[in-house]
Amino acid sequence: MLRDKDTKIISEIKDFFTTSEKAVEAIIQIASSLTIRKNLFQRQDKNNTCYSNTTKLLLLLLFPFFEVKDSWHYSTSVLHTFVGCGKDVFYRMLNDYQLAWRQIHYRLTLQLIKKTAERSDSGQPGCRCLIVDDTDLPKTGRRVELIGRVFSHVTHKSILAFKGLFMGYHDGKSFFAVDFSLHGEKGKNQKKPYGMTSKESRERYHKKRSAEHPGQVRVSEYARSKISRMMERMGR
Repeated sequence: MLRDKDTKIISEIKDFFTTSEKAVEAIIQIASSLTIRKNLFQRQDKNNTCYSNTTKLLLLLLFPFFEVKDSWHYSTSVLHTFVGCGKDVFYRMLNDYQLAWRQIHYRLTLQLIKKTAERSDSGQPGCRCLIVDDTDLPKTGRRVELIGRVFSHVTHKSILAFKGLFMGYHDGKSFFAVDFSLHGEKGKNQKKPYGMTSKESRERYHKKRSAEHPGQVRVSEYARSKISRMMERMGR
């Protein structure tokens, strides 16, 4: 999966850990063993050709284990010491709506499930199941793309947020995220669809995308019923 220069970087990261930190080293070994077909990445970042897209994805997967909250915090992290590239490399990748993030995520999850199943202490027989749940994803900005108001069953009031619909797989011991989609609630007030006035709707961020691009597929899911999306995933 990795080119020579990329492999050297991962090796240097492994050497950083002491004997008492073998758990993190094991995580790096598992992450670096994952394979991703290059055709899932439609193109290489023209602004940075030093590292392949697969390596940048691997580094993104390592962010939580190095206490890197997001791309902005990367520049002050220990990972920046090993990699050296700027945070914009990750910003551009994460914001690329042409990348098939759903396929990439799904294929990585399948590999992790397989690797876990090979362990003798993995889940209990007969305890495998799919779990679907929705949750509030509150926001503060009224100009976020497709932002609207939803009814929160936690606070029992209307809040500015998305509804996140998540599906996971549980094998009796481990839980794996399989897929997710973002949804809005149009509501019954025809004068304020999604709880937004005409002015607020116009002021939201808008971006034109081709219908076949993965990013536009995500946008088309926003207005769909969560139940229909759940049933569609269950039959996947």
